[in-house]
Amino acid sequence: MFPKPADALRPKSFEFETQPLVKATGFREYDARWWFGLPEGGKAPELNLMGVQALGLGIGTLIHEKGIRPDIVTGHDYRQYSQSIKIALVSGLMSAGCRVKDVGLALSPMAYFGQFALDCPSVAMVTASHNENGWTGVKMGYDRPLTFGPTEINRLKEIVLGGLGQARPGGSYEYVADFAERYIADLADRPKLKRKLKVVAACGNGTAGAFAPEVLRRIGCEVIPLDVELDYAFPRYNPNPEDMKMLHVLADTVKQTGADVGFGFDGDGDRCGVVDNLGREIFADKVGVIIARDLSAQHPGAKFVVDVKSSGLFQTDPVLKAQGAETDYWKTGHSYMKRRVVEIGALAGFEKSGHFFYNPPIGRGYDDGLLTALTVCDVLERNAGRTLADIYDALPQTWGSPTMAAHCDDETKYGVADAVSARFQAMRDAGEALAGHAITDLVTVNGVRVVTDDGTWGLVRASSNKPELVVVIESPVSEARLREMFAAVDAVLRQQPGVGAYNQTI
Repeated sequence: MFPKPADALRPKSFEFETQPLVKATGFREYDARWWFGLPEGGKAPELNLMGVQALGLGIGTLIHEKGIRPDIVTGHDYRQYSQSIKIALVSGLMSAGCRVKDVGLALSPMAYFGQFALDCPSVAMVTASHNENGWTGVKMGYDRPLTFGPTEINRLKEIVLGGLGQARPGGSYEYVADFAERYIADLADRPKLKRKLKVVAACGNGTAGAFAPEVLRRIGCEVIPLDVELDYAFPRYNPNPEDMKMLHVLADTVKQTGADVGFGFDGDGDRCGVVDNLGREIFADKVGVIIARDLSAQHPGAKFVVDVKSSGLFQTDPVLKAQGAETDYWKTGHSYMKRRVVEIGALAGFEKSGHFFYNPPIGRGYDDGLLTALTVCDVLERNAGRTLADIYDALPQTWGSPTMAAHCDDETKYGVADAVSARFQAMRDAGEALAGHAITDLVTVNGVRVVTDDGTWGLVRASSNKPELVVVIESPVSEARLREMFAAVDAVLRQQPGVGAYNQTI
C-alpha cells in the first residue's frame, strides 16, 4: 500500500486510520523529521502511525537490501507520543524480518552505544531532538558508528513512498531491561576526578535530565541540576546548546553558584554547550579548539575534522601547530562529519553546532554530549590551578559573526551557492582582491569558504534543511576587518537573484 501525500488524509477520518501517511519532505539530508501533531489540533499532521509502520518496513527492507545482519537497536525520547511511535516503528521493523532490541527511554547516544553493547549493526532512534512538542523523527544507521547520509535517506524515501517495502519472516522483539544503567556505567567507567569540580547541568527539561546529572556525579563532580525534570513542553527554554536563551540561563546560574563550568545539553543528548566560570558562553568551535589542544598534547600529530563553519584557529593556532595537529575542514552535518572522522582515522571531529565525535581511545565514533562534558572535565583536571576562563583566554583572539541565514528558495539555493563559489574562484584566478586582500584559499566541500592573506574568511553555503543560504565570517585581525569581509562577501552574494534578507546580521 502506497503512503498518501499529507494533504490527502484528514485527521480522525476513516482514511487517516486506515492509510499510511508519510510526507516526503520529512526525509531530510541525514535524518528524518515530521510534524506528528498535537491532540488540540492545528497544523496538519505529516505522519500517522500507519506511516510509521511503513517507515519501519522501509528501514528493514533497506537493511536486507544492503546485506546487513538484521539486528537493530531502538529507543525513544520522552515526548507524550514517542513510545507509541516507537511501537509502530517496531511493528514495521519486525514485519521486515528484523530482530529488534528496545532500550526504552533513551538519549540518541545511548541507542548508539546499544549498537556496540548489544552487538547490533543497526539503530533507529525515535526523537525530534530539541524540536518543540508535536515533532517527531528518527535517527538511523546500519554501519556503526555511522548514521544515514543523503544516499541512504534517498533510497529509504524511494522504498517508503514507492510502497517497495518487503515483508519477511524472522522478526522478533526484546525489551532490554536496565539498559540506562549500563549506558551510565559505561560513561562513568573511568578514574574519579581528583579535582573537585562544581558543575551546572542544564537540560532544558529534555531527556538528558534523566542521565547527565548522574553521570557527572559518578565521576566526582558536585552537580547543580538545572531544569532536569522531564517536560516535553520545554517551559523555560529550548534544550538546544546553540539557543542563546538556554546559554544565558546557564551562564546566570554559573555566576550565582560559583560553579567551575556549566554544561547545556541538547534535547536528545548528542550535543553539549559550555559556559566558563565567569559565565561566558564558549561557542562550540572554540570548545573544540580547547579540546584539540588538550588531546594533541597527549597524542602528538593528532588529526581532527571540523566543519566549514568552524573557526580558522584549527589551522592557525600556534599550540596546535607546535603539537603537530592536522585539521581537515569538511561538510556541515553530523552524518557527514561522523563519516569523515572514521574515513580518515581522525582522533576527533568538532561541528560548530556542538556535535562532537571521538574515535578510540576516547570514544566509539558517535556524537555524545555527555562524553563532551566529561572531556571538558578532563581538560580541567589536567590543568590544575587554571580555570576554564584562563584556558579560554589563552586562545588567540578572533572576531566572529553569528551564523547568519538569508532566505533563498530550496529550488535555487544550491545553484546560488555554486555561482558564488565560481565567482570567488574567478577572482582568485585573476588576482582580484577581496576587501583589499588577496584570496589565498578556497574550501569548496560544502558551499565555499574563502580565505584571505590575513586569515580572515567568509563562508556561503546552502542550508541542509531550510530554504536559506548560511553565511559565517571570522577574522583574527579586528572587528573592523570582520565587517569589511562581511560587506565584501555579501556584495558577491547579492549579485545572485532570489537572495532575501538575513535573519540577523553584524
